[in-house]
Amino acid sequence: MKTQTFCSLLFTLFVGSLMAGEEGWLTSHAKALEKAKAENKLLLMDFTGSDWCGWCIRLDKEVFSQKEFKEYAEKNLVLLKLDFPRKKALAASEKKQNSELADKYSIKGYPTVIVLNAEGTQVGQLGYMQGGPAAFIAEVEKLKTKP
Repeated sequence: MKTQTFCSLLFTLFVGSLMAGEEGWLTSHAKALEKAKAENKLLLMDFTGSDWCGWCIRLDKEVFSQKEFKEYAEKNLVLLKLDFPRKKALAASEKKQNSELADKYSIKGYPTVIVLNAEGTQVGQLGYMQGGPAAFIAEVEKLKTKP
């Protein structure tokens, strides 16, 4: 009985972590837009090949996973990861959503970061850049004043 309860708990935690995405990152475009509007924040959409794209992995390692970026994002951004993995499976609905958004924003390569204002209007496009979190944050800050 204890083993069954323990297995159920592990499964619940695993499924919950999948639904929430990585720490701080949403996977639902609709929920991310809703949150950005409610909190009057920019929506940063990361189109990535998280398990195969070298530049995507570098962007995550050098910028997104750094404390400086995480602290900035918590106060200023809603984060949305739109993944196109090769080795891990996504839910069919997430794959469909990600493909439709890639078409909508004419994504030609990875990583591509599309930034929307709180109303859902695109204000910029970024990608990998050298300089770590400080350089990336500086570029995002420039986009805050765009209509």
